[in-house]
Amino acid sequence: MSIAPEQFWQDILPAAQEEDTEFDTAFPAHLEDGRRILLPIRPLADGKHALASLIINQASFPVQDMLAAALAEKLRPLAPDVVVGLPTLGMTLAAAVARVLGHPRYVPLGTSRKFWYVDELSVPLSSITTPGQGKRLYIDPRMLPLLRGRRVALIDDVISSGTSIVAGLSLMATCGIEIVAIGAAMLQSERWRDKLALEASGAFETVQGVLTTPMLVKSGTGRWRAPG
Repeated sequence: MSIAPEQFWQDILPAAQEEDTEFDTAFPAHLEDGRRILLPIRPLADGKHALASLIINQASFPVQDMLAAALAEKLRPLAPDVVVGLPTLGMTLAAAVARVLGHPRYVPLGTSRKFWYVDELSVPLSSITTPGQGKRLYIDPRMLPLLRGRRVALIDDVISSGTSIVAGLSLMATCGIEIVAIGAAMLQSERWRDKLALEASGAFETVQGVLTTPMLVKSGTGRWRAPG
């Protein structure tokens, strides 16, 4: 399946009656009703594995709206009072989800330290796309009254290694905030499961995702396939 680089994440395709099991540059991620969104395949450094990528702020508005609406419906039974967004792309999704849930606002976390922030309300942060950059995750102290005593959903765009979501959970725990739900537009591979089970087991069963994509492996033909 061939697609121009600028056309990824732009369309919601109908369900396919038959589908390839090996892929070159595009991976079809499936919605629960069978419809598909084409994602670019990003080879990893070892040359043997690859991930399907979603960059939500480059997606078309219809795709963004659909992902936000689908995630909101998954979170609604958990009755969050407030949505918190992880930087940077999690904030795009969190704001949209909060609107769908009927909330008047959401709470963004950040990596830029404003002069009125306090270091005690921060934790180290890295991710698969920004490794080893020495960033910290902050919450604006003025936002704490919006969260304390409330049911809070923590949202990122993609959960991959689990590092970013664990940092968010750690920051919320530092602030004494209860997280009742974790949400993402895409759950990328299975690696995050071990991280959450090890470091945040109490939140493990609250994770909700709209799309799920595997760690792809290179086949004997030189193309990419899902394992198994």
